[in-house]
Amino acid sequence: MQLTRRNILTTVGFGLAAYPAAALAKPTKLLTPEEISAIETAFGKKGRSVENEALYTIPLPRNDLKVTIQGEPIPIPFGFGGWVSFKRTRDGKQLMVMSDTVLLQHEVAGVMDAAIANGLEIAAVHNHFFYEEPRIFYMHLHGMGTDAGELARRYLAAILPSPLHPVNQPKPNPGATPPVPAFDIPALDALVGYKATPNGATIKYTVGRADLTIVDMNVEMTAAIGLNSWASFAGTMEKAHIAGDIAMLEREVNFVIPVLRKAGLEVVALHHHMLFESPKMIFLHYFGTGPAIQLAEGFKAALSILGKKPGRQPMRHR
Repeated sequence: MQLTRRNILTTVGFGLAAYPAAALAKPTKLLTPEEISAIETAFGKKGRSVENEALYTIPLPRNDLKVTIQGEPIPIPFGFGGWVSFKRTRDGKQLMVMSDTVLLQHEVAGVMDAAIANGLEIAAVHNHFFYEEPRIFYMHLHGMGTDAGELARRYLAAILPSPLHPVNQPKPNPGATPPVPAFDIPALDALVGYKATPNGATIKYTVGRADLTIVDMNVEMTAAIGLNSWASFAGTMEKAHIAGDIAMLEREVNFVIPVLRKAGLEVVALHHHMLFESPKMIFLHYFGTGPAIQLAEGFKAALSILGKKPGRQPMRHR
């Protein structure tokens, strides 16, 4: 029987109660070199190992697209790149594949049908932006298996109907001069409190939830498998765009929103990314334009809410 999340949940029940405490306490084993090789062979490209999170991840940019926001051209790394990560369950018996796929509207149904046909589950379909052209949606896919190469091939079969698949992406121009960010990165790093990663003309901050242990299907969710808050910057120090995501507990949501609005950032989506994780996580996407320092202050203010126990709740729930 093909191992899917639904099969496993039907067999063992929902939530953390299905897993003994001893299993949850064990550190996750790294993927073996043979498993990584099998994944790379299937994809025809290399990713990177994140050893402190015990996972392997591969970027999936949509380099075939030319995206504008409010009529202004925006680099693909600003927020139009997908990813896929592989990680072992804590008991070491299975592997999870988790992915954020970047799709045009007319591509969603085809990838969804192919994912279902290949034993994967759709965890979410939603927007990350306002004002972008062409209109873009993000589909989160999950799957479980025991063989890394087979799990990679199932995932690749799911995204084959779209240009997201590596074989469908344009080949890089070897003679092209790569763009560089036009930001004072040390100044922004000092403000945000984290180090940015440059990618072409953009920079990105990625911040995990070190204060939480989130478990989904006996897999510990960490930053490189999607449990993170991030901020991407494009433009210049004087006129920048910011886009990002804040990963929140439910009780944090209505404390973060006013902070972002006070900073002049638009909240463009509020939704989940995963299924069956415990505790439940909510993800908020935001966008703004202005001086880079001002935008970074808004991101930092949102981060400052996370992990704190609020002195009051915005609304009393029975």
